[in-house]
Amino acid sequence: MRAAIIGAGAAGLASARHLKAQGISCDVLEMAPQLGGTWVYTDEVGQDRYGFPVYSAMYKGLRTNLPKEVMGYPDFPIPEQNKSYLTQAEILEFLNLYADHFKIRELIKFNRMVAEIRPLGEKWQIKSIDKPTKQEIVEVYDAVMICNGHYNDPIVPNLPGQEKFKGKIGHSHQYRSPDAFKDQRVLVIGAGPSGLDLALHISSVAQYVVLSHHTKEAVNTEYPANVTKKPDVLRITSEDQVEFVDGSCCRFDAIFYCTGYRYSFPFLHQTCGVTVDDNHIQPLYKHMIHIERPSMCFIGIPFNVCAFQMFDLQARYFCQYLNGSMPLPSKDMMRMDTEKDMQNRWAKGYTKRQAHMMGPDQQGYYEDLAAAANTTPIAPVIVKLRDESVKRLYDDLQNFREDRYKIVNNENFVKVH
Repeated sequence: MRAAIIGAGAAGLASARHLKAQGISCDVLEMAPQLGGTWVYTDEVGQDRYGFPVYSAMYKGLRTNLPKEVMGYPDFPIPEQNKSYLTQAEILEFLNLYADHFKIRELIKFNRMVAEIRPLGEKWQIKSIDKPTKQEIVEVYDAVMICNGHYNDPIVPNLPGQEKFKGKIGHSHQYRSPDAFKDQRVLVIGAGPSGLDLALHISSVAQYVVLSHHTKEAVNTEYPANVTKKPDVLRITSEDQVEFVDGSCCRFDAIFYCTGYRYSFPFLHQTCGVTVDDNHIQPLYKHMIHIERPSMCFIGIPFNVCAFQMFDLQARYFCQYLNGSMPLPSKDMMRMDTEKDMQNRWAKGYTKRQAHMMGPDQQGYYEDLAAAANTTPIAPVIVKLRDESVKRLYDDLQNFREDRYKIVNNENFVKVH
């Protein structure tokens, strides 16, 4: 058996580590010149030196919004040190450490842009381009694991009256540092973790920042004096004025969207039969396995999760199927199971954009995968600490990264600072 892994970020590395452990031959196709995926910082925006798109959304000065105790892999934790919240460079160093420990680097084909994946009978034909030489390479694999992340196709809304605005309009995807906003009046739209963090970053140099959002968790977040919070934008009324739904108006030099990303698989040929409708990917069993063609899986689709831990568990689950240890249910049974899962989600009020959101459902999801694959589950303490950290982010945005934690056992953690 021969498998292809698309992407050498945290999900691709975990996938390669487990395929290799099962004795399954694999190639990791990575578009960048180094491993690490979203954790690689580059000054390049738009296109790289070879004229290919830059998908990185990493910015200078990023520190994790989850503690390192949650961010390691189950069998390879982040080395102990005197802090819980690490920098981008430290996470990248950890991923390199992981790759070298499990001897994954030799499996990675760098600067390889995947152009097209299509089914070929029961196998997969993958067309990729060697970026420096522009040479096209076509290879056939028995299985494919899609690990390309979901921070590469930004959602940029079109506000009523946006054509009137004469200032800069950008998305967090292009953000690298706050310097461009020096002394400016900036509107940040969106209060997910990146919106909160970038409003804080930009406020260090801007004249003032207005954070426009409808996120209930962000209501009590404390900000510096030059940051105010507003509800959603109603419309843009002139070349520099924005009206909000509460009737108030403000003037701005720049509008900055932190409005998330679309799941994007531009390399999947339509004959793969995968659809993405407002971020609801179908037909996926357990949010990962292609029901009609189960030799294709997607690692890392669920969000609001313990990411590295989940990537590892999903990879182990898929490997148990590939090596014959775990048969999958019939396609009809997989369809029924998926339909039941989605009906539960719609009943909770989830939107299509939340079709793969875990959050409060994540522990059950992990236990379900681990039980089916007869493999080690993710320790409950990991989920508990993640939830505590998210709460602290919204309660004390300016200081939560000074918290320090220690895991005591599979159920408990303590805050040591």
